[in-house]
Amino acid sequence: MADNTIQTADDKNFEAEVLTASNAQPVMVDFWAEWCRPCHMLAPTVAEIAHDYAGKLKVMKLNVDEAMNSAGRYRVQGIPTLLLFKNGQVVEQIVGAVPKEQITKALERHIG
Repeated sequence: MADNTIQTADDKNFEAEVLTASNAQPVMVDFWAEWCRPCHMLAPTVAEIAHDYAGKLKVMKLNVDEAMNSAGRYRVQGIPTLLLFKNGQVVEQIVGAVPKEQITKALERHIG
């Protein structure tokens, strides 16, 4: 995760960095784990999206092994899972290592 446009979410900062921040602009959280091969396959796509939507979308990564409360709160059972938050609510959920086009199509519905 060398791309510094992607911040790390955890149980301590989730409220401020994701829920509260999503009142100003949409926040996409990538729920992942170190041992998850599909998560590593999706990581470059998430980095591209963070770059492409800079200023319009905040992108966060959340390691489910380190932030179990947040993962459990949103019933994340399969990873990778991308959740898009707007005004403190989940407005989009994408599960699996999906093509970039599928993610951007979902994002376009929520980003003005």
